[in-house]
Amino acid sequence: MPADEETFDVVVVGSGGGGLVGAYVAASRGLRTLVIEKTALFGGTTSYSGAGIWCPGSAPLARAGVEGVEDARTYLRSVVADSSRESLQDAYLQAGTQLIDELEQNPLFQSFFYSPVPEYFAASPGASPAGHTIFPPAVSVAELGELAALVRRSIPEERWGSEEGPVLNGGRALIGRALKAFVETGNGSYRLNTALENLIVEDGRVVGVQAVSEGEPVTIRASRGVLLAAGGFERNSELREKHGVASSSERSHGAPENTGDAIQAGAAIGAATDLLDEAWHVPGLVQPDGLPVFHTGTRGGIWVNGAGERFMNEIQPYDRAGHEMRRLHTTTGVEHTRVHWVFDQRQLDRDSFGGDPELPVGPEWFESGALKKADTLEELAELIGVPQENLRKSVEEFNGYAPGGVDERFHRGETPWDQMFQHVVGFSYEPGNASSGTTLNYLVPITSEWPNPLVQPMDQGPFYAATIVLSDIGTKGGLKTDEHARVVRADGQPIEGLYAAGNTMAAMSGRVYPGAGTPIGSSLAFAYLAVLDILGSAK
Repeated sequence: MPADEETFDVVVVGSGGGGLVGAYVAASRGLRTLVIEKTALFGGTTSYSGAGIWCPGSAPLARAGVEGVEDARTYLRSVVADSSRESLQDAYLQAGTQLIDELEQNPLFQSFFYSPVPEYFAASPGASPAGHTIFPPAVSVAELGELAALVRRSIPEERWGSEEGPVLNGGRALIGRALKAFVETGNGSYRLNTALENLIVEDGRVVGVQAVSEGEPVTIRASRGVLLAAGGFERNSELREKHGVASSSERSHGAPENTGDAIQAGAAIGAATDLLDEAWHVPGLVQPDGLPVFHTGTRGGIWVNGAGERFMNEIQPYDRAGHEMRRLHTTTGVEHTRVHWVFDQRQLDRDSFGGDPELPVGPEWFESGALKKADTLEELAELIGVPQENLRKSVEEFNGYAPGGVDERFHRGETPWDQMFQHVVGFSYEPGNASSGTTLNYLVPITSEWPNPLVQPMDQGPFYAATIVLSDIGTKGGLKTDEHARVVRADGQPIEGLYAAGNTMAAMSGRVYPGAGTPIGSSLAFAYLAVLDILGSAK
């Protein structure tokens, strides 16, 4: 063996939730497993997330008295509406429950917990108003020891230097726990700052990877298999343009290093791809630094497009909102990928804006132009560059719905998802709160003189406008796989020794986002299935 060549049973490319959990499962079964990570930190986009895991039938749901695997299957069939993905759906539902059972046997993963998050297509057969989403428990820096410093920071710390504190929550907790569990197997190794270059193929089988580690080329062989779990290509502007993914790499919330290396390496050896024009779209609230943060749960005010017209239910589930922005931008000829959130002083007094609700809006919002203020709607229209008459009509129409409590045009406040926000703060990262966006923060119900607290009038100046742009939390197109997570060629035949999960894999859910935790849940489930197949024990 050459001096620069090593051999392991399994090589995992990428260290997000799927990569690390898959690596742990392999190593816990005695396989010598290596994780290579392009950056200096573990976690990828998972570290930015709340780490919801959509897992119908899992033990945490059973403990909470939530049932309904068959309803969940019916729901998936309905919303995905693609028979070619039904075997993937069935594999997901079975593997997810098995994986959580296995993880919870290790004290490091005890215990996942259920938190009700309504599913995103409330009118579809099988949809649950309480959802099927579970979350990992928080973990202290002390428990992780020196490994804690190797976990990617949250968006608030990376962008604004917010203090993380002594506890890892959400996605960082999942990564920290998985990393510690992996290392403690005694069969796990890792290489940071190691970027995939190519896959090694011999006699039609993938037998390893060529990579650049700390600036030096290395060859790493895998006797049993290679699992690609290195995210999507949301940060690759060239690939986004090539495949027609809406918005831009600068507006994405994916990890900055997610440039599609693993997807391109798979395609280079003949792997089939799918959904390359798709993304997990979300609205993004533009901050004073000019970049957006993931935003959902608009409880007051309205969004207007480039023509000054209201165009959707602003509080609807984030991926549905993002895809509606994309659809309307493409089909109407009116700007919908950069829109205006218009609200009044009444709304500002009730919910505050951009930070701690107990504090006034920071001056940086106004100084940067991220938040605009005017005494009248006509003046506000001038500031944001939309027709005065259209903005006035949009506000008057919405105000007319307040006395009856019914949004007759877009039905805001009618679904379980919408109604959840009568009790919780919307998901949004805040510069002063490093844990913001990782959990649901339960509040007392909104007190309001109006029948529907999500439809209160805008009639108390001054008036304000913030900017909402089309963003994403990652691309969802990638390598096609079968129900065992084996990467396949265009003819459907698997490429021996090659597996994919997470956003490196074309999404099990197709072009839709069924419920909170589908991306991470899918990543974990298919990484698990990959290891079962590697072991020859797939069921």
